[in-house]
This record gives sequence, structure tokens and C-alpha cells, in this order.
Amino acid sequence: MSHRTSSTSRRTLLATAAATAAAAAVGPALPAHAQARRAPDDRLRRIVSRMSLAEKVGQLFVMRVYGHSATAPDQADIDANMSEMGVRTAAELIAKYHVGGIIYFTWAHNTRDPHQIAGLSNGIQRAGLAQPTPVPLLIATDQEHGIVCRVGYPATLFPGAMALGAGGSARDARTVGRVAGAELRALGIRQNYSPDADVNVNPANPVIGVRSFGADPAAVARMVAAEVRGYQEAGIAATAKHFPGHGDTTVDSHTGIPVITHTREEWERLDAPPFRAAVAAGIDSVMTAHIQFPALDATNDPATLSHPILTGILREELGYRGVIVTDSLGMQGVRDKYGDDRVPVLALKAGADQLLNPPDLAVAWNGVMAAVTSGEISEARLDESILRILALKERRGLFSHPYVSRSGVDRVVGTRPHLAAADAVAERTTTLLANAGGLLPLSRRRHRNVLVVGADPASPSGTTGPPTAVLAKALNELGFTATALPTGTLPSQAQIDAAVAAARGRDAVVVGTYNAGAGGAQARLVAALGATGVPVVHLAIRNPYDIAHLSGYAASLATYSWTDVELRAAVRVLAGRAEPAGRLPVAVPRGDHPTRVLYPIGYGLSYQR
Repeated sequence: MSHRTSSTSRRTLLATAAATAAAAAVGPALPAHAQARRAPDDRLRRIVSRMSLAEKVGQLFVMRVYGHSATAPDQADIDANMSEMGVRTAAELIAKYHVGGIIYFTWAHNTRDPHQIAGLSNGIQRAGLAQPTPVPLLIATDQEHGIVCRVGYPATLFPGAMALGAGGSARDARTVGRVAGAELRALGIRQNYSPDADVNVNPANPVIGVRSFGADPAAVARMVAAEVRGYQEAGIAATAKHFPGHGDTTVDSHTGIPVITHTREEWERLDAPPFRAAVAAGIDSVMTAHIQFPALDATNDPATLSHPILTGILREELGYRGVIVTDSLGMQGVRDKYGDDRVPVLALKAGADQLLNPPDLAVAWNGVMAAVTSGEISEARLDESILRILALKERRGLFSHPYVSRSGVDRVVGTRPHLAAADAVAERTTTLLANAGGLLPLSRRRHRNVLVVGADPASPSGTTGPPTAVLAKALNELGFTATALPTGTLPSQAQIDAAVAAARGRDAVVVGTYNAGAGGAQARLVAALGATGVPVVHLAIRNPYDIAHLSGYAASLATYSWTDVELRAAVRVLAGRAEPAGRLPVAVPRGDHPTRVLYPIGYGLSYQR
């Protein structure tokens, strides 16, 4: 078993590791797989050799923690930490379990504002470098943009993956990665669980949907590779997810275990291309999926726990040598078959390196410790994963530059050029699906008085919206007279009646729908508004499939998300300030015959000038 290092050797260890990492701290890095083919640096091996077994096991875990501060969170967050992990703060979590990473969540109160996030990151790094073996932590988050966004305004928020797929520009995808990556790095976040490399071929997919770039494997692969390059040019570890592909399921792996019925040949054709492209682009990390894929592993173990999938396919067939991170171990899809003490052990045996967010850290941590002390997992196997993790930390500059500054935040986060880039990208994504009688673009002379109604889902980041207010404000800024009347995702008959009454006498109605189903309340709202005779413009503010279930509209657009940047871009299209440049990246099936296509991939109307 390894011994602990003295305080003197700690300083020496950190200094020597920092010296080797300085050249790679800023700017593009070599591809992850090329870096990993090199023999691990002797200095990194020396770091591992100085770790105790407890430190080694801890290095494998990436854990949530509640609070805005590493040492002085609010009392409610202290209580939550004590209840779930038996510690008061992030600093105590690191000291007790030696975790190698922290994941930030909005709901854990980690992401209030940019300066607070930077301060939290610095506090976490101070705690990591105060350990017996000083190692900086890899701080991660899910900043996919669009509908999954942990860091909100005033940081720059971009359109999500399916919107980018509608825009079809690999250059825009690379811009998103480069700009968003620079802002995350300024906040102390060095690993982003993005991009989503799933090919969403199932319109009923409840968990991926617009998080995917689309349904065309080649197009998705091109966008994934571009975004990976953008993030990693900015010094951020990108993460392709969810391997081996989560795009064709009707079960949410947060609550159940999806089964992918693709054959091996279908996997090669549909699911594999984006992951192959990510590996070729030098992806730093790949996230696993909690899915059963019988054609790839007949045991029906979730892919996260499957040696044939993680080692046999990802490592050996695709040649991937970087870090494999599990999806959250608190999700039901990975907990159905085995206990929480066995899941992390089986993930390591399958080939994973980082163990993300187990429901009970003590149970998971002790499970891995027991597996090593019993000989089920060798300490050498732990060292393999730890060396990959340390190499990633070194490559992303953590040994040489673990801390961030307030001035760096101010120089980088939410700057005018970044916000302008987001607006420009968004403007190229809005997709016009219907425009009966050439209703659009709306005229300020003929359609000045506009009612905005519809769904007001909560902001993905908790810092923007609500959608109806954003749409109305943007219309007013362009010279219209618009008022907002939110009706929700399940409007009651009274709300529908109120919207119909408010629509009478208006020049136009804009109605936003959020995952509207056939015969549902949102569909009844749109039909009732159409029956008033007032021109109705429909916006699908999440899935583009809504239009198949609706009637009564004259024009319809897809925005692919309800974040402000996408809604403002849609209004510019409505008002004729921008062309509807987006084209469907997925096929929209008919509502009455789901096996038939209503609008094919690539469909989208333009204005006739």
C-alpha cells in the first residue's frame, strides 16, 4: 500500500507537476488519444505512488456538494450535505473522501453568479491542494446550452444542440464550444459534459430529444467534432455522451432502464459515427449510458457496467484512450440490477475511470475500497484510471493554474462580443415550417397589436424567461404593441377561454407550445385561438414535433428551446428582421400516422422577397 507524503514533498510534488504542465495550460492541446498513447509522465506516476489507497479511491469520484462556498455555505446547504454525505462543506468532503472532482448544479446552489462560481472553484482547489497528496480537482458541469444549462445569465447562453443542427454550421458549433469553453474556464470549470453525441431517431425519446444535434448520423458527427474542437481549444475537457448511444428509446434512464433494440449493424450505421468523430477529434472524456444494448452485450448489463461495451468496443475497437466517466450513478437505469455498493465496482471493472455522483458516497467509496482490499480489483487497475485522470488535469492546466480571478471573470464572461456571437448563431437556427398566405413576416402596419400566449416552462438555468414575457418584450422593442398572457403547459378551459377573449380584436396571436400532444390542452388552445379568425403564429419552443398535433395556426416555427437567445431570434424572424435560415435536423412524423413523415429532414421555408 502506498505511503503518504510530507508537507515538504507536497510542495515539491506540486511544483514539479506544474512545471511540466505549464506549456499545455493555455491554448490547443494534442488530441486526448494521442496524449494518452505516450507513456504516462514519470512525475504523474510519482504523484500516484505517494497516494494512500483512500486517496486513490477518492480520486475516482466526481461528487455533488451543496452550497455557494467551499467553506461557508448557507445553513440549509450544510444540512443537506450532512444528510447526504456526513460533511458540512465542500472542503470537508474533499478532506474526508479525497474526491477527484466536483460537479456543479443549479439546484445545489453552486451557480448563483459568475464571481460566486469563481470563488467556489478557488475554495475547492485550495481544499484539494491542502490534502496529504496535493492534487487539484477537476470541476465539471452540464453546460449543454439550450434546455440543459447550469450556468446562467450573465454568462453567455447559446442555442442547444438541435438548434445548432437546424443551423447546420460546423463553424457555429465550434464557436459555441470556443466561447462557452472560455467562459467556463474563467469560472474554474475545466470539464463540460457536452456535446451530446446521441442520434435522436426516436421522436418519443423522453430524455434526449433536442439535446441531440439531430437524426442524421453524419450531420451529428460533423457537429459533435466541431464542438469538441471548440471546447478543447478553449482549454476545456469536452465530453461526448451517452455511449454507446441513447437516441432511440422511450424510457428515461433517470427513472428506468432503457433497452436499445438496434442490431450491431444498425449501431455501426446510426449510433457509432458521432462517437468515432469525437475520438478522431481528440475528445478528452466520454460519458457512458445507463442503457441495455443486447446486440452489444448479451448479458443485458447497463452499458455503464459492461466490459464488452466500454473496454471491448470503446477502448479496443474505437481506439479511445482518454477518460471514461459514468453518467450519474444516482440514476435508476444503473441501480435496477445491482446495489449501490456494487455499481461503482462493476463500472471500474467494465473500464470506467470517473465515477459520477453516486447516491450515497460512503456506500460507493467503501464498496470500491472493499473490492481492492479483497483483491477483486487490483491497485494497479486503480492506478490506470488515476493516471488518465491526472493526465487530463495536467493537459487542462490544473497543476500549473488551478485558480481563477475576478478580473478574469470580468474580462471573459458575458462580454458584448460573446453575446453578439450567441445572437448571430441563434438567428441561423429558427426554422419556418408553415406560412399560409404569406402571413410572415408580420407587418407593424397590419399586425401591430399582438397577443402572446402559451407555455412558460422554467428557465433551464433559473436566470432567464419567462418565454411569453421575453417574446412580448422583443416584439415591443421592434415596434409592435404586444402583451403577454401565460397559459401554461396544461391550460384549463378557463385559461383557454380567457386567451380567446383576449385574442379578439388583436391583429395577431403568437402561441408557444411545449411538447404538445394530440388532443391535449395545448392543442385545444391553439385550435380555439384559430377559430377566432385572428391570424395565429405558432412557436414550438421545445420539440419540433408539436406541429403534427395542432390545427388552427397560419404560420409555425420551431425554436428548439425557450431560452432568451432563441426566443429573441425567433421574434426577429417573425418581424422580418432576419430570414428563417434553419432546416429541420430531424423528421417530423404525422400525428395520425407516426410511421409516415409530415416534414422530412432538411425541410424549412424561406421568405419570398
